[in-house]
Amino acid sequence: MSESHFEQVVALLRIEADAIARTAARLAPADVERAVGLLAACVGKVVTVGVGKSGHIAQKVAATLTSTGTPAVFLHPSDALHGGMGLVNGDADVVVVFSNSGETPELLELLPYLQHRRAPVVAVVGNVSSTLARRADVSLDASVEQEACPLNLAPTTSTTVALALGDALAMALMGVKRLTPEDFAMNHPGGRLGKRLTLKVSDLMHDGEGNPTVGAAATLLEVVQAISSGGLGAVSVVDAAGRLEGVITDGDVRRALQNTNLSDLSELTALDVMTRRPVVVAPDMLAHAALQLMENRPRQIAVLPVVEQDGRSVGLLRLHDIVRSGL
Repeated sequence: MSESHFEQVVALLRIEADAIARTAARLAPADVERAVGLLAACVGKVVTVGVGKSGHIAQKVAATLTSTGTPAVFLHPSDALHGGMGLVNGDADVVVVFSNSGETPELLELLPYLQHRRAPVVAVVGNVSSTLARRADVSLDASVEQEACPLNLAPTTSTTVALALGDALAMALMGVKRLTPEDFAMNHPGGRLGKRLTLKVSDLMHDGEGNPTVGAAATLLEVVQAISSGGLGAVSVVDAAGRLEGVITDGDVRRALQNTNLSDLSELTALDVMTRRPVVVAPDMLAHAALQLMENRPRQIAVLPVVEQDGRSVGLLRLHDIVRSGL
């Protein structure tokens, strides 16, 4: 009975997983310490280099390094030999070269120029006896016994091991540099984590002309007009100095209409309808914290007044705006 596709896929995954495990067991501690030391001491940028599939791995590792606190760029050796070498600052940069054979002509042609600039070279190489491995300042053994390819030809296991090793170096550098979640978020402002740790109430609130206010003596009609003009479903009630006295929502207006005789409606003021001492937030509060404040309660709050430390009303924050931001 022939092997199923499922069995084939699982077997190939195990080949690659086993190869990574063998790499972890085979690495020389002194080489790893030397490589991480060179990268940690880099005062410029890390330049990753590779050709073909190894080039794709080098590009990915450069992106991972950059996003985790270590500036890095990818440089194709052909480009380097035709003007791109100006990217390498030998007094500040470290070069990481990815190659399975360690004998790729373009890479070997590039080595003397890197050494002339005194740029330290870390080689992630599949052949520790290769020219690249011998000439590098330090080489890391990324050799594999076989590719996952049934013909043992297409770079599969070898590129997986090289990528895993590159990622491991990047994560080790994160530890050396003590990168915090806040630091990580600053490099990922578009992601959910980045937004949670950087996006503030002031970034989402409605202020200025987009935040109409009324005084406590405003009539119910004036309150409704202010809510309609703002389009936020609420309006802040402020004193003469602009300090918050209360907030009126669409719901407050509906309840006032339900509980008041028609003949008395003209007598209602903002003071009669408003919610006194409402839950408020500060402009510099994280938007994610404001979201928790609005949601984690018996009755969800849809709009929050935004006030400064002195009590001045400076805006309104809607639950809708927080959700729309992607938090």
